[in-house]
Amino acid sequence: MRAQLVFLLASLSLLGGCGGNSTTPPPAQVHLTITVTGTGTVTSTPAGISCPGTCSASFASGTSVTLSASAGSGFAFAGFGGACTGSSCSITLSSDQSVSATFTASASNQLTVSVTGSGTLTSNPAGINCPGTCSANFADGTNLALTATPASGFTFSGFSGACTGTTCQLTLSGGQSLSVTATFAGPPPQDITAINHIIVMLQENRSFDHYFGNLAAYWQAHGFPQATNGTTFDGLPPTASNVDPNGDAITAYNIQTACTENPSPSWNESHVDRNQSAPADPNLAPMDGFVRTAAHDATGFFYDVLGHRAMGYFVGDNQLDYYYFMASSFATSDRWFAPLLSRTQPNRMYFYGATSQGHVYPLSTTKSPPLTSETIAQLLQDNGISWKIYVHPDASGCSTTSCLYAQSYLKQFTYGSFVLNNMPNQFVSTTQLASDMQNGTLPQVSFVEPAGAAGLDEHSATADVVNAPNVQAGAVYVAKLVNTLMASPSWKDSVFILSYDEPGGFYDHVPPPPAVPPDSIQFPTDLASTDICAANTTSPICGFFTTGYRVPLIVISPFTKPNYVSHTVMDYTAMLKLIETRFKLPSLTARDAAQPDMTEFFDFVNVPWATPPSPPQQAKNLPCVLEVLSAITIAPNPAPAGGQATVTLSLAKNAIQNTTVALSSSPVGVVPPNATIANGTSSTPVPINVPSGITSLTITGSVGGIPVSATVPVQ
Repeated sequence: MRAQLVFLLASLSLLGGCGGNSTTPPPAQVHLTITVTGTGTVTSTPAGISCPGTCSASFASGTSVTLSASAGSGFAFAGFGGACTGSSCSITLSSDQSVSATFTASASNQLTVSVTGSGTLTSNPAGINCPGTCSANFADGTNLALTATPASGFTFSGFSGACTGTTCQLTLSGGQSLSVTATFAGPPPQDITAINHIIVMLQENRSFDHYFGNLAAYWQAHGFPQATNGTTFDGLPPTASNVDPNGDAITAYNIQTACTENPSPSWNESHVDRNQSAPADPNLAPMDGFVRTAAHDATGFFYDVLGHRAMGYFVGDNQLDYYYFMASSFATSDRWFAPLLSRTQPNRMYFYGATSQGHVYPLSTTKSPPLTSETIAQLLQDNGISWKIYVHPDASGCSTTSCLYAQSYLKQFTYGSFVLNNMPNQFVSTTQLASDMQNGTLPQVSFVEPAGAAGLDEHSATADVVNAPNVQAGAVYVAKLVNTLMASPSWKDSVFILSYDEPGGFYDHVPPPPAVPPDSIQFPTDLASTDICAANTTSPICGFFTTGYRVPLIVISPFTKPNYVSHTVMDYTAMLKLIETRFKLPSLTARDAAQPDMTEFFDFVNVPWATPPSPPQQAKNLPCVLEVLSAITIAPNPAPAGGQATVTLSLAKNAIQNTTVALSSSPVGVVPPNATIANGTSSTPVPINVPSGITSLTITGSVGGIPVSATVPVQ
């Protein structure tokens, strides 16, 4: 037993000698302390720090610690300080350390929205849900999208304010405060208030028969409903004619030139047009003097000394393609008249003021001051209705306010100079008209002045020049304006009315109807002693008791009744009545007060042309020829049967270009199909062989479709 105890003690001693008493101490502990400035959270990996909350923790010496910073709402992490710097922090701890984290407040961006109409506006990211929540704050750099959802029966029209158009994407930064409005349109009204924009344009000097007298044939050729649905139409009669100075009856014919010398539509000529033998007779209106007055005005000045140009008419195909299609598709009238039996200037006084205050001549003729009567422009201005006058730049391209005003017929009124001096921005270029159509910024009423200085007003030539004003070029210009409207956002609630200021001395077979004098001035105050009606203050035809002659009309709108022809008698102060009716304005004079309001042209319930038609391109194929034969002579006279003779084709003066004369004969085959009068000459001979077995010979020559004939006996 003693031996076993000794052995045990010896073994314990041996174990102690092997190091059993030298165990390694645990690692030293170090402390990491975090401070936070601003609003945010700092956490650690490995876990231990979650500050605010736990902002100090112990870690074994040598531990690698990574700190993460998360900014609170409305704040941004600015960086670490102390034992770490910059935007990241990884540290190996060997001693106590302190780290700071700074969070700075972000700029506050406020978005406020509003809703017009009925619909909802929401945002992504969330925050806006209007109506309800219509204002919210968003952090700096937020990319935000707004979504507009219309209520039942409404349509979304677009954004305005900080966004425009139909989409809205915003990036919010720098403490912005932005506003956006979303507009929702309700169901359109089903009455005249559906019209929000009225555009009126008067081109120059064309009569109804001269331009639109052949519409019925066009309907038949192109299958328009008017050809078969019982539509009545008072177009150009097939027997329409006037007698020329030689006593020859000139039947209406299809003219073949886009340029014509100007017949005069002035006071005297217009009265002779109506009744050449008794122009002051209030009862008889044979409409027999158009050729006579055209001949009289040409003598010593123009080529057409026989006046035949007055009986020419255009057709739709390859001539007035665009106008015929639009008048047939939309609406026209065969009882639409100029207001006055005279020329451009006094008729355009009615266009702006529904009166000429006694004038039947331009103010410059009698050196008269501008009219003092109220104009439609003033009426609109005084009642808060927006309006503009659109004017084509002049031939030099000048589009300053002064240049535009110089071409506006508002200058015939004292109000014109008032607008120039006080509201010059009411006069704008026609290029702005296209922009206003496309941008949805049209005023409520637009007046489009004729582009006469640019040769685009369809006025006949007032001088014999090469490249004279051309009706097809004018139609192309108008088509561009109308097509721009039809393709624009403005189409949906607009009306474009195209007409002509007066008939220009061209034939029309319908006499002027009775009319209401506009004011107390019932007879002209500016007639010369030699003028027709100078001393006559009893005959209605001598005063303001009748309209002028018929002029073309096209009413173009999504609301226009399709294929419509009005037979209601009105003059074009009815356009003023339409404006007054739509915007609840009083009449200017008794004349516009007496007019229909034109609502018969529209269907506001069905909106027939919400999608407009596709019109043809306007042709530009007609030549521009002003030369017209003044005479054809056949010598000898009588012509020898079976012998030779000479046909002489004559102009009243030298040609300004080589002029082709189309020839025909009765009997046929006597003359070549054409002959040429050389530039700078006034005649050309055409030798012929006179047939045997005939008793008379007729030769017809035409230039630009305008015919002249001569007949001689044959012996």
